[in-house]
Amino acid sequence: MPASGEAGGQVTARLADLAWPEVAERAAAGAILAVPLGSTEQHGPHLPLSTDTDIAVALCEHLAAARPDVLIAPAVAYGSSGEHADFAGTLSIGQDATELLVLELGRSATRTFRHVLFVSAHGGNAGPVARAVRRLRARSRDVTVFQPAWDGDPHAGHQETAIQLVLRRDAVRMDRAAPGNTQPLAALMPSLSTGGVRAVSPSGVLGDPTTATETDGAALLAELGDALVRQVAAWCP
Repeated sequence: MPASGEAGGQVTARLADLAWPEVAERAAAGAILAVPLGSTEQHGPHLPLSTDTDIAVALCEHLAAARPDVLIAPAVAYGSSGEHADFAGTLSIGQDATELLVLELGRSATRTFRHVLFVSAHGGNAGPVARAVRRLRARSRDVTVFQPAWDGDPHAGHQETAIQLVLRRDAVRMDRAAPGNTQPLAALMPSLSTGGVRAVSPSGVLGDPTTATETDGAALLAELGDALVRQVAAWCP
């Protein structure tokens, strides 16, 4: 028979698969709780709305594969996505609600876990998540955040499309992929700030997804995952 906290002989890395005594045992042994933070928002006509959430979960899984002391919480699939509000399917809870959600999650999680990691894969969450983490640290909670970043297309372009070709190839519609606005993000920020993504890209794409390959996606995922492992090792050896 599998031991406590195991399924099919494998120790599970997913918090939601455990009963509370198993969670208590893992937490007492020093487990880190990793919380994936994503969004439900448009990623062009070719990528699923779950793209940011998928990436956050995949990075947490990479970390858990490298560190058996990591438990992965259920993903938070809503965030601050107001800049995408003009596109069908985007569901945003705004900055204030995102900050409060992360703050309360952190308060609750640190009642059980000494170490809590937020993995936030949506750029619009950066401000509210950082503020929530600062507030938690000010209350002596051992929390931190990892936010993946790369040089290249900022939204629904080459990089995110390549990653999704690895994670969810069946959900990627390359026949619909087309270049969007390829100007540097800094040049777009004034219009983005006042009119949202629709004002600078009718398709919702910032970059060129047509060049994406699964090979590129696998390499980028490995790079981001390794960066996460290094950050966590420095924070919690």
